[in-house]
Amino acid sequence: MSLLLKNRDYVRDGNGGVAVASGGEALLNEALFRLTARRGSFPFLPRLGSRMGELRREKPSGWDALARQFAVEALDDLEDVTVTGASVRRDRDALLVTADLLWQGEALSVTARWEE
Repeated sequence: MSLLLKNRDYVRDGNGGVAVASGGEALLNEALFRLTARRGSFPFLPRLGSRMGELRREKPSGWDALARQFAVEALDDLEDVTVTGASVRRDRDALLVTADLLWQGEALSVTARWEE
């Protein structure tokens, strides 16, 4: 179980509290957090986060392969999660990175937004 996030903010539950996610939804929330947090930005958890911000410095032809590699690194500690693919596309002033996951036999995908 985890607190539900939407657009980088907690979701209200309608009763003055915060909504809770469970199962696949909780996993996707955790994956989104790990993919959008800059790796190394938490001093006591240096392996938390991803290096997706480095994609901007690379040629677009290599973005998908690097995004997959960075997603594998970022989600390495999540139990029973396998990164099966990743794709990157440009959307105005941001990069949208979609990571395809396999969790407990279920195919899931999560999209993280990286501002340029």
